[in-house]
Amino acid sequence: MIVVVCPGQGSQTPGFLEPWIADPAYRTTLEELGEAAEVDLVKHGTVSDADTIRDTAVAQPLIVAAGLLTLSALFADGRREKIGGIAGHSVGEITAAVGADILSPAEAMLFVGERGRAMAEAAAITETGMSAVVGGDETELLALFDEVGVLPANYNGGGQIVVAGPPAALALLAERAPRGARVIPLQVAGAFHTHYMDSAVAHLAEVAQTLEPVDPTLTIWTNNDGSVVESGERFLELLVAQVSSPVRWDRDMAAFAAAGVTGLIEVAPAGALTGLAKRGLKGVPAVAVKTPDDLAAAFDLIDQAA
Repeated sequence: MIVVVCPGQGSQTPGFLEPWIADPAYRTTLEELGEAAEVDLVKHGTVSDADTIRDTAVAQPLIVAAGLLTLSALFADGRREKIGGIAGHSVGEITAAVGADILSPAEAMLFVGERGRAMAEAAAITETGMSAVVGGDETELLALFDEVGVLPANYNGGGQIVVAGPPAALALLAERAPRGARVIPLQVAGAFHTHYMDSAVAHLAEVAQTLEPVDPTLTIWTNNDGSVVESGERFLELLVAQVSSPVRWDRDMAAFAAAGVTGLIEVAPAGALTGLAKRGLKGVPAVAVKTPDDLAAAFDLIDQAA
């Protein structure tokens, strides 16, 4: 069974869409997606620098659009029928919602445009940040997080937890990290997937009322608890709530394993989730589709599993 996964914020790099828009059809699609999100995705995917595309309001539409370009190629020519399921990490859940037919591309881009701007505004209210904690005993770490005043935001599996909170608390965590654990500061603008994003949740709940989700036509797992969601309306509710609640990617990977996953394909901007799969889904072949040149390997993986 092949599972398609869609990455979250932080996966983007300067110029990463250049190889895609060399194809005029992809460029036209990217322009249309950018109009729906009210963001110049062609510019930001090709010439904007790292600081510019780190901006939450830019990064999120850029990541979802890249995933949608990949899905359009990946699911063509009858290959979608050979896919066992789909899931996304954080903002990648919006990409996955399109892959499962819950949202249209235009609806997804409208939603992610609003999401990025609302989360950027929420992040500006209080200075916060995020750090990845790699290694260490989870029970011991959770107690330490509580002591220093940081919140678990992403349970990524494979011994990685991303935490969020004020800069002083993150610095204290780094000082007090137990033996065997590394604390790595992340270049993000705020404490995503925590209560610091509550104002964004309120706004997105209003935006969601303007959308018309339909029930998925492809198995889709949620970051909420790793379960399969069969209602489009429920998945949209979870997309809204997810902004201020932890991402349980560890449970998603456990669900893939329980479902009998035999191969993983990560859409652009790929790399992060296939990296986590090496530790969380050991032995499962994975393809990271970073450019159109990587599509052939993804097609081969799909054909082998069919």
